This record gives sequence, C-alpha cells and structure tokens, in this order.
Amino acid sequence: MASFDIVSKVDPQTLENAVNTAKKELQTRYDFRDTKGGYELNKADNSIELASENSMKIKAMEDILMGRVIKQGLDATCLDYSAEEKASGALIKKTLKVRAGIEKDLSRQIQKLIKDSKLKVEAQIQGDQLRVTAKKIDELQAVIALLRANAATLGQPLQFVNMKS
Repeated sequence: MASFDIVSKVDPQTLENAVNTAKKELQTRYDFRDTKGGYELNKADNSIELASENSMKIKAMEDILMGRVIKQGLDATCLDYSAEEKASGALIKKTLKVRAGIEKDLSRQIQKLIKDSKLKVEAQIQGDQLRVTAKKIDELQAVIALLRANAATLGQPLQFVNMKS
C-alpha cells in the first residue's frame, strides 16, 4: 500500500530569521523612528507579539512581517492575524499565532474533502497530521493535486511528506 502524510509545519529557524529581518527593517524606517515596541518571537507557545503606540503602526508592522515571511519562503497563511489588539499601558499589543500542526476541525474538513472526491483512498487522522493510503500512487498524487487546488479554502499551509510506495 502506498501512503503519505499531510502535515503543517513551519521551520522555526526560518521564522526566526523573518522576525529578525523585520526588526532590522523597523529600526531603519523613518515612520518608526523614536517609537517604542517591536516584535517579540515566543518559541515556547509559537507566537509573535507586536507592540506599538497605535493601531496604525501595528498594521504597518503586520505588513512588514508579512513581507519578510514571504521573502524567507514561508507560506503567508502560517500566521493567524485574527487576534484582537489589546492595550497594555502606553502600548498596544497584538499576538500573532503561528499555525503549526493540523487542528481536529481542519483535519476533519480535509478528510471530508478527500472522501467527497470519490478517489479510492483512505485518510486517517493521527494526532496533528493525516495519513492517506491507497493501492496506487496515482491516486495519492490526485489527492495532493486536489488539496493544492483547495488550499485557499483550507486557510493553512500543508506539506506532503513521508511518501512511501
């Protein structure tokens, strides 16, 4: 039986490089001169904290970070921008969660998408990843093509690893 795993991983070193280059760009930009705050990468809970004096600067910081993440070769959807801004003294802080691992709801959605495609494959949820098995490798490649075509609706970067035939 041929199989492969569907995972969602972000290389921590590449993410750290993206945050560090965003910090450097923030220091050189004229509109951020003499401002407090910046970026803080928290590796323990897989998040990035943005802090600045107003929400307009937070939005500009998000744009800078997004550009740096893309230039480092990471998928732009690996960061969750849905968190609300919160006031903390004189600064406004926003925490961006780094999406790593496939959550149960998304894995069920992917499993349903594969089932609805009528391909002769079987998808099993294994923790924070999915294992897809089939008799023919061509069917597995069809599943990969299906998921890449529906990547925008899934909203999370997926990688296909551990292909065995």
